[in-house]
Amino acid sequence: MASVVEYKGLKAGYHCGYCASREGKTSCGMWAHSLTVQDYQDLIDRGWRRSGKYLYKPVMNKTCCPQYTIRCRPLQFQPSKSHKKVLKKMLKFLAKGEISKGSCEDEPMDSTMEDAVAGDFALVNKLDIKCDLKTLSSDLKGGIESEEKKKENSLKKEGSKELIHPQAIEEKLGSGEPSHSIKVHIGPKPGKGADLSKPPCRKAKEMRKERKRLKLMQQNSAGAFEGFQAQGQPASLLPKAKSNQPKSLEDLIFESLPENASHKLEVRVVRSSPPSPQFTATFQESYQVYKRYQMVIHKDPPDKPTVSQFTRFLVDSPLEAEYPANGPECGYGSFHQQYWLDGKIIAVGVIDILPYCVSSVYLYYDPDYSFLSLGVYSALREIAFTKQLHERASQLSYYYMGFYIHSCPKMRYKGQYRPSDLLCPETYVWVPIEQCLPSLDNSKYCRFNQDPQAVDEGRSKDLNRLRVLHRRSTMPYAVYKNYQEDPSEEEGVLEYANLVGQKCAERMLLFRN
Repeated sequence: MASVVEYKGLKAGYHCGYCASREGKTSCGMWAHSLTVQDYQDLIDRGWRRSGKYLYKPVMNKTCCPQYTIRCRPLQFQPSKSHKKVLKKMLKFLAKGEISKGSCEDEPMDSTMEDAVAGDFALVNKLDIKCDLKTLSSDLKGGIESEEKKKENSLKKEGSKELIHPQAIEEKLGSGEPSHSIKVHIGPKPGKGADLSKPPCRKAKEMRKERKRLKLMQQNSAGAFEGFQAQGQPASLLPKAKSNQPKSLEDLIFESLPENASHKLEVRVVRSSPPSPQFTATFQESYQVYKRYQMVIHKDPPDKPTVSQFTRFLVDSPLEAEYPANGPECGYGSFHQQYWLDGKIIAVGVIDILPYCVSSVYLYYDPDYSFLSLGVYSALREIAFTKQLHERASQLSYYYMGFYIHSCPKMRYKGQYRPSDLLCPETYVWVPIEQCLPSLDNSKYCRFNQDPQAVDEGRSKDLNRLRVLHRRSTMPYAVYKNYQEDPSEEEGVLEYANLVGQKCAERMLLFRN
């Protein structure tokens, strides 16, 4: 099995969907009749991406918006506060049917097939990062309750008094509204003076000091903890020990739901090329979700998202399905990751599973569920899926997110998934994104490799060893030159060899007619 590609050459001066330049985009492209997963892995590690069966590589030092290949390292990934908020929002919706308040903006523009940048998955909804008052510590609420008791005991016989009531506090905490100025009217308790059956009131200052002392004691060693108990203080007064280990991504995604949960979410991975029976059975439903997404989110006219366009864009793939013994159970190739909510598809993530990574191609979803921030949620699910595949195929340990475009502010969101690396456009080595950002702030095109002597180790070194498919026969380029009628053809072959690198040039078959 060999890859067969047809190099299309340089395409310059066409429309850019990122900066709206009419003639600023420049890229090289080729048509892939077939492609092994290893060849595509090596190509994306040299800055190539696919849209359907078309492969393209931006000319980084000439195009208006340089597109840097970005990958995340899932094995070290820790979700940020914003990521956790999206996951909690999904869990609340599934468990109780709760829908977060606040306006849900449309996602910023993403890739379009016409611009040949469809390798980017749908962009992230803008996250609501308001403070969640439910995270108030239990000792703070305890202090509020103690203050309430103190005021209760000082009530006068006549008239009602405004007090802070613990039930009102809980209601406010649940609503996410600010907790100050919470006052309710309650009547005084019967009886006169303080309740002698209860412990005497203590000053708030005294209580704050004790809480601080308890926290310090908790942080000390186990011996100090035992010494504190020996002084006669009941263990119930000690604050609960908190785990220093943050919840993992899997813990947050797969948190158990109650038996009477309002909704059920199921994620299915189905092979799209060649199409599996499951994919074929759900094709029409999946297409209808895509059509609505394009019309509502991207304002496409109703006649534009056709079945044939959907098929060319997100179903057709040059990748050959492979099932090696040391690979994942589903094999390598192209897949659709379908998100089923209560028995219907609400989103689809288009992905490629390759020897070293899961490569995200695109995401589309039902606009009615925009409030769930499905762009973020699906990316986190794909990161978790990569970790799951890694358990079976140890070499598969990266998550490729397409292109990072620093010059386009709306495309910087991919840098929030860390740790992540950017691909140096000159030497094709991976550099942590933290080291790249200062340079990108100064110039939209950058060489990330700081070694001035470093070169592209995978560059084409021997053009004669490049493989060619001519008249249904395979041959090295050294032999093909005897059939070559146009001497200028060699310039295009040399350009192709430099772009794909020596390994791919020797393995792939360059179709020549």
